[in-house]
Amino acid sequence: MRKFTLTSIIAFLTFFICFMEPGTTGAFGWGYKKNADHQIPEIGHYKELLDQYGAYYVDDSGAKNIYLTFDNGYEQGYTADILEVLKKEEVPATFFITGHYVESEPELVKRMVEEGHIIGNHSYHHPDFTIMNKEAIQKELETLEASVAELTDQKEIKFLRPPRGVFNEDTLRWTNELGLIHVFWSLAFADWKVADQKGWEYAYEQIMEQMHPGAIILLHAVSSDNAQALEQVIQELKKQGYTFKSLDDLLLNDMLPNGMFGL
Repeated sequence: MRKFTLTSIIAFLTFFICFMEPGTTGAFGWGYKKNADHQIPEIGHYKELLDQYGAYYVDDSGAKNIYLTFDNGYEQGYTADILEVLKKEEVPATFFITGHYVESEPELVKRMVEEGHIIGNHSYHHPDFTIMNKEAIQKELETLEASVAELTDQKEIKFLRPPRGVFNEDTLRWTNELGLIHVFWSLAFADWKVADQKGWEYAYEQIMEQMHPGAIILLHAVSSDNAQALEQVIQELKKQGYTFKSLDDLLLNDMLPNGMFGL
């Protein structure tokens, strides 16, 4: 059995205390109750927390709006195809990226911004925020923002998607105080398993079955299924009377009295 000296124990505790914030209360994994009737999914007690700290998971205005969001932690060769579809269909999206993505795919990041899409903050190193203190979280977010600002014309990042969808009240409050807006999702499926893709029809059906007015859709750009299904998804939803909006549109409409922006 390994023996720990008093010095090593003190060193470990010092690191642990610096990394943790006293009073942190566990962790929640984002989730919602799916339904088959194309209604906004219920999120139970999460709703009160999101409302308290100005976070989003849906547009609850009742309008047939859709918000496409992609999580980009690394590249599998499909993001360029996704960008081509978005450009062709004139659809905006938000790409939540990590520091690894900025470092490894600078040209794609620049293209996202140049083509009118929003870069969201998915943290620099993709850690679990719920085991970190406010200062450590702030460093993660500001480092990512600075990297994007150095590379592109987007100088600020206001939308945040926490790594792994893990959060608690502390992380919601701290990031709100730092000026960021949490964006979760109301439509998603297991699309990130690159070795377990099921064909574009599967992705298409998953999206259509869960679709509802105001959906914030989470897709992973590493999915070949998503890349192949995206054009058909967009075209069919347009036929059904849906309009694709950006997260900036959602935020602006909420800031104006009585939804004067006309979403």
